[in-house]
Amino acid sequence: MILGLTIAIVLGTMLGALFYGYRKTRARTVAEWAVGGRRFGTLIFWFLNAGEIYTTFAVLGISGYAWAYGAPAYLAFTSVSLAATLGYWLMPRIWQAGREGGFITQADFFAARYDATWLGCLVGLAGIAAIVVYVQIQITALSLILRLTLGTGVSPTMSAVLAAVIMLAFVYVAGLRSAAFAAGVKDILMIVLVVGLSATVAGKVGASSILDVFDRVQDQYPGIGVFPGLVPEAGLSVTWMMTAAVNVALGTWIFPHMFQLCYAAGSRKAIRRNAVWQPLYSLSFFFIILLGFGALLAGVSPPDNDINAALLQFVSDSYPGWMIGLLAGTACLLALVPGSVLLLTAGSIFSRNVVMPFKPDLSDRATLLLSRLSMVAFAVIAVWLTLGATASLVEIGLSAYAAIGMLTPGVFLAFLWPRANALGVATGIGAGYLALLLPAARDMWAVALPDWDIGLVAMGVNFIVAVIAVLLTTRASPAVAAAA
Repeated sequence: MILGLTIAIVLGTMLGALFYGYRKTRARTVAEWAVGGRRFGTLIFWFLNAGEIYTTFAVLGISGYAWAYGAPAYLAFTSVSLAATLGYWLMPRIWQAGREGGFITQADFFAARYDATWLGCLVGLAGIAAIVVYVQIQITALSLILRLTLGTGVSPTMSAVLAAVIMLAFVYVAGLRSAAFAAGVKDILMIVLVVGLSATVAGKVGASSILDVFDRVQDQYPGIGVFPGLVPEAGLSVTWMMTAAVNVALGTWIFPHMFQLCYAAGSRKAIRRNAVWQPLYSLSFFFIILLGFGALLAGVSPPDNDINAALLQFVSDSYPGWMIGLLAGTACLLALVPGSVLLLTAGSIFSRNVVMPFKPDLSDRATLLLSRLSMVAFAVIAVWLTLGATASLVEIGLSAYAAIGMLTPGVFLAFLWPRANALGVATGIGAGYLALLLPAARDMWAVALPDWDIGLVAMGVNFIVAVIAVLLTTRASPAVAAAA
């Protein structure tokens, strides 16, 4: 029953998505394939954009964080609300720039705004690197689900490869429109599932009500509901939560796939409506954290103590087969939809901003083919990163946000400071990566700024260096200053 229901949900959604993508408009160009013809209305944009709340990072990652650490899982509430506030201001500007410039990728925006093709190539490579890390989250989660449904006889390597193949098959033909259809199905199923599990979790753990679940977990695990949670030595303090939330909020709309989603919107109104309602949608995290606490009360012990599998194990231990199948199928979509959009974005960037500057005579057909083929290579890299990895989905996600945060100053400076130039932005990116990746720098931040999210620290270094570099370069070159 479990395997059959999982296959039915995934296969049915894939077929519906492909039919929807072809019926609306068959993707013959990169623009149709990557940004859906720039015609997405409020509803379809909602499922793709605000629906990003329901991903494996959110559902399996946050519930697992609640199970393992407690209060640090509250990061989900704060980061989503802050991101929506910033998005109300930033997303329409990205949409306007994309429409006026005919941009398809984030790197197109950088290249045009700073009049530097080389910067577009650099930003494209940086964006691809962050995307591959984020794809790792989806493949990690999808491989866990496949092992749950197919049995532990399937090796981690085989499940990771199979996860990548399913993801590629899903997005290969119809592009962003197919992902939009699947996002709608995924969100509806996830809402039904979360409501169903939340309504029954109290009875599964011996509590009288949802609120009693919180009372019982607080009684059995004192301090779980306040910072630093169950594992004080992990450094997940209030300082960590505030800095991580700000970093996630600043980086949310900087991911290259979020740029492409903005380009795909049919109007500024569709974008702003999403930003207004998105914080209310994030209240669903209350129930996701509730399920993590329920798993803790139930004494769940996932294989290898893998916190990413806490919710899956809880449902597997406590619910009938049809509920397990519904969770497995829906969770597959949670990984499949964002993962496919991420691979689509990486392929678009590679063909347009990494290859085309060196081979500008590529036809639309050749560019589309190259985009699709490069996705396979990026999926292989993500599988390689997945194998042997032990970090939680939240930790992997924060690593992805730290990486993409290196592009954040360049985006905000583009809209706020006409004087900003390509050399200054590139210098800031270089300094930010050194602050983020050098072991000596990380050790220094740990002493000087204990418990701070390293991604926000590196972003701050990036911004300061970029501003200084812009001031120095424009002052030294009157021509550049006059142009700015």
